[in-house]
Amino acid sequence: MVSKDLKMMAQEANPYLKPPSMSTSQSLKTFIYNSETGAVMGRTASSWGKIGLFYLIFYGVLAALVAICFWGFFQTLDPRVPRWQLERSIIGTSPGLGFRPRPPLENVESTLIWYRGTDSENFKYWIDSLQAFLKDYITPGSVPGLGANINKCDYNQPPPPGKVCDVDVKNMGPCTKENKYNYHRNAPCIFLKLNKIYGWRPEYYNDTVSLPEKMPVDLKNHIGLLKANNSLELNTVWVSCEGESPADQENIGPIQYIPRRGFPGYFYPYENNEGYLSPLVAIHFVRPRTGILINIECKAWAKNIRHSRNDEMGAVHLELMID
Repeated sequence: MVSKDLKMMAQEANPYLKPPSMSTSQSLKTFIYNSETGAVMGRTASSWGKIGLFYLIFYGVLAALVAICFWGFFQTLDPRVPRWQLERSIIGTSPGLGFRPRPPLENVESTLIWYRGTDSENFKYWIDSLQAFLKDYITPGSVPGLGANINKCDYNQPPPPGKVCDVDVKNMGPCTKENKYNYHRNAPCIFLKLNKIYGWRPEYYNDTVSLPEKMPVDLKNHIGLLKANNSLELNTVWVSCEGESPADQENIGPIQYIPRRGFPGYFYPYENNEGYLSPLVAIHFVRPRTGILINIECKAWAKNIRHSRNDEMGAVHLELMID
């Protein structure tokens, strides 16, 4: 005991002396609790209290500064209106065109709709996929209070400010759930929609003078007929689907556009109002040839829509094969 006290006195007299050697277990025990100094893990209670108070104040002030910065940042944002729009946004001013149903997720890059019309289990996926996509359209306004924001619209009656138009998918002829979207008759339906771009307004092809050369002849004739009748339906984002090659054009057969040949202009601009749903066009392939792959390209037509399949603008490619 005397020897130990002498060593401690010598250490205190000369702090540069090498401390007495201890085993690993002794060193660990001393670190956890030093009975001579009362230190726990190298610090006394007073030391732990001081450093704990310091870090409490430090991180409290830091959290408050971050919270103030976030609060100030969010004061500059509108949850419904994007800051960067149209030309200033990443999305740009030319909407993409999409189709449904899409192939399963394991074939996410595929655009092939392939099924056997004689096997209900085989084409069940496509029907279920369409039904899941159309769920919000079939039961619009399912959220309490939302139904009052949805209006029946037409070319003579656009929606009031802040309101949206109803998209009626229950009266699309053969392209309904009750009719299995006509997949069982080897005459399937697909649905087309334009991607939403906030504030985008279509510039219509509503006369026969400015129609582009590449627009299908039957669509030009359709526009010409409406023009002759001075129809308000001219204010439409037109849609066309056709086979990509001469063989595809021969195999694709007649096509019906339901309920009309495009997306009505009264659905635009999109302003993120409650209950808004993009308008749809059902494409009914009436008599496609079976047992052969058909390459199809669909396009949306407006003066401010560019067509680029690589950039997914204004056009979409798909393949149809019915065994």
